[in-house]
Amino acid sequence: MERRSFIKQAGLAGILAAGSAPAFAQGAPEIKWRLASSFPRSLDTLFGGAELIAKRVAASTGNKFQIQAFAGGEIVPAFGVVDAVQNATVQCAHTAPYYFFGKDPTFAFGCTIPFGMNTRQQNAWMYHGGGLELMREFYKDYNIINFPAGNTTAQMGGFYRKPIKTVADFKGLKMRIGGTGGLPLQKLGVIPQQIPGGDIYPALEKGTIDAAEWVGPYDDEKLGLYKVAKYYYYPGWWEGQAEFDLFVNIKAWNDLPKEYQSILESACAETNIDMIAKYDALNPPALKRLIAAGVKLEPFSNEIMAACYKATIEVYDEIASKNPKFKKVYEPWKAFRDQEIAWFQVAENRFDNFMIATLRMQQARK
Repeated sequence: MERRSFIKQAGLAGILAAGSAPAFAQGAPEIKWRLASSFPRSLDTLFGGAELIAKRVAASTGNKFQIQAFAGGEIVPAFGVVDAVQNATVQCAHTAPYYFFGKDPTFAFGCTIPFGMNTRQQNAWMYHGGGLELMREFYKDYNIINFPAGNTTAQMGGFYRKPIKTVADFKGLKMRIGGTGGLPLQKLGVIPQQIPGGDIYPALEKGTIDAAEWVGPYDDEKLGLYKVAKYYYYPGWWEGQAEFDLFVNIKAWNDLPKEYQSILESACAETNIDMIAKYDALNPPALKRLIAAGVKLEPFSNEIMAACYKATIEVYDEIASKNPKFKKVYEPWKAFRDQEIAWFQVAENRFDNFMIATLRMQQARK
């Protein structure tokens, strides 16, 4: 009896393990979505995020739920994806929310704002600090529900044709910069330009702009920016991290079977982890290659950083005084950021600084 019971249970477990996914797929509806990305296919990190979401969803549903990913400009302009999702032209989009700060600066909290959080802090805020709830309440006005689906980690400060030694060097500088980073720089004399990734190199090469920031060494190398501007500054204080989201039309989301909703949400979470790991693995060797190619790596001075921080706080206060939606997110966001910084000072900063100093000592002895 016990032996037969064991065999029966083991057989059932085997059937469940080996056959549950196909059985689920056989009874599931066939659904096809279109995904509009804001990024070109040439950027395997960013457009790759959309591809990974589609791949995981298809694999988890026996190809019953298929999402076709289109690069920026193929069916929707790179900066037109919010309108496309809102109006149900497409079911979803993979993008950087801060691209749409012109509609409302509150969009930028879903991605990054100057002197904000780092990658882990952003994830903590989104998943466990109330950020997801706040942003979803805001996105409802655009018929959108969002899912974190990637992050660039800390970005670089961009390529410049000339050195930026003082704040005065910003005056009159025409710079490609995404999101809200251009607002405080505008106070310092910069003329910000929002240009899609695929159009940055021609603009810099032709002299339409004097400087450009994109992401970090790996993607910047792919865009070839170092070929026409040799000064590479850090840090990108306007992007201590940059979250990418899957924007989904709310009706399309509600129409999905619950199982498909769970699978899509899990695919976005995996993409969030994968993109972070990919950038952390690919940026160090890319930076070495850029330096070997003659790029001059330079830090922004403390004077410049302080001036940019002051201008940033002024911008936040100005927006918050006029925009209640921005203020509603900004106040709890700021409290959470300050709490996280205090914690990282204890948990991370001392350790990181020790390891950096130790590595430098070891290199000096060689």
